[in-house]
Amino acid sequence: MIFEILGEITNRETIAYGSSIRILPLLLKRYGKGRWRKLKGIAQVRLADDTIRLAEVHWFEAHGIGKKKMRIKRFLD
Repeated sequence: MIFEILGEITNRETIAYGSSIRILPLLLKRYGKGRWRKLKGIAQVRLADDTIRLAEVHWFEAHGIGKKKMRIKRFLD
């Protein structure tokens, strides 16, 4: 799903880190070594059809690498 984050991500929470991340080998191979964490948060998103919705988003993040593989988990409105 193609979307754009509008504003800040609020209620950021770490779901998993290190070896408890299921796709850690893929992250290491594709983006490199880092202290990988899986996070979730709430954000306003603009969808491909220009509608704006409140959604729970999940992503992976490592220091120096940034946010990767961001996706919408569910809509909250």
